[in-house]
Amino acid sequence: MDPSNSTGSDASPPPPKGGISFTPSPSEQATHINASQLAKALLLPSRQSYLAHPFHAQDLRFQAIRPFYGQATALGLLKGQVHPRLGGSASSLVEAAILVEEFYSVEQSTALTIFATGLGLTPLNIAADPVKHAEFLAPFLEAKEGSAPLASLVFSEPGGVANALEKGGKGFQTTARYDKESDEWIINGEKVWATNSAGWDFKGTDLACVVCRDVTENPDGPQDPEQDPKEKVMIILVSRADLDRNGDKSFELIRHINMPGHTAVSGPHIRYKNVRVPAKNVLCPPGQGAQVAFGSFDMSAVLVAAMGVGIMRAAFDAAIKFAKSDDRGGAVPLLERQAFADLLSGVKMTTEAARALTWKAAYVMEHGPGDYDARREIALAAKVWCSEAAVKAVVDIINAVGVTSYDIEQPFAELLNNALALPIFDGGNVGIRRRHLQQLMLSPSYDAWASTYGPSGEQ
Repeated sequence: MDPSNSTGSDASPPPPKGGISFTPSPSEQATHINASQLAKALLLPSRQSYLAHPFHAQDLRFQAIRPFYGQATALGLLKGQVHPRLGGSASSLVEAAILVEEFYSVEQSTALTIFATGLGLTPLNIAADPVKHAEFLAPFLEAKEGSAPLASLVFSEPGGVANALEKGGKGFQTTARYDKESDEWIINGEKVWATNSAGWDFKGTDLACVVCRDVTENPDGPQDPEQDPKEKVMIILVSRADLDRNGDKSFELIRHINMPGHTAVSGPHIRYKNVRVPAKNVLCPPGQGAQVAFGSFDMSAVLVAAMGVGIMRAAFDAAIKFAKSDDRGGAVPLLERQAFADLLSGVKMTTEAARALTWKAAYVMEHGPGDYDARREIALAAKVWCSEAAVKAVVDIINAVGVTSYDIEQPFAELLNNALALPIFDGGNVGIRRRHLQQLMLSPSYDAWASTYGPSGEQ
């Protein structure tokens, strides 16, 4: 009998309507089951494929996952990241978090490539017009045989962008100038770390949401130190067709970046040179780009938190399996050793807490309570806490397992290398995410617990 059930029945009581519940809905449960099965069937073979290439050949490893990414496309995983109002089949953010956790608990590189396309499409989910921008969305809504379209939110720059919106600063160095005569925007500048930004052949991705600064009024001058930098930030859509029309010299891959983790992911250093695109490609005009770009990262913050949960879960599962089967020369399995069990139980508790925070953030972002700033704060908190907790959790697991964990035949070192990326990508915790939390707390209208109990004035 369930001791928490006051009815005396063996059946659990239904959750209260409108109340707090951690019981997945039928749809959420189905997402969990389907994602678990798909991750094993799709991601594990992709890993075997890219591991056939050398560790330092990140470009070849990335290209090796294309067939599996194509399978994901055919199965609707890209369409599932497009909002229904745009013709997609995206469900709730909670279900997206469940999917991300399942995928990341199995494999991280192919998973990130799939979800990075989702990030690349998020500005359209926020700001696109279903008719005006239909041509840009079409490749991601159609499951054509052999298709594997990539999208990228092209944001970061070689000199960093953590302070790009600071008044008096340099601003975004990727610029766009409007040419009235041709009714085109001309893009110039370098970007780096934008996943999928070079495409499969490294000549440009299928769709890039390029975050840039309007320099129409002063093409050769610096950012106006007296002006709010946000007033000049815009997002322009650049398709592969646009790059092809501009010629080979319009897009340059400067350098592939080999990373210690996520070793089959492409986030290279690229350059746009006099790329001309029609005015209809403007997704967010000057003054609206920053809000949409950071709004996209607010949504992805929840999914990075889910990535952290997935990595912690993978580390825990591998460690408990090891602890039940290995005695390190003693009389009992390692799990019966207090020191090992303490470290392991700590990771389990952290994983459960991280998942709860992730689910709350996902739910609150879409349903409240609280205004957008209150909702956003929970998403930021989930990204920061879960990503940093994932690094610590894997280190604790490594300490528990001991030197055996340093063998690359074991999963622990790879999990740590992948976990290390979470606090520093998708908006670094120190330079961007914690600064956004700080800005929220500094606001005169800051309402600390609005995302839990609603606005304090209504209580």
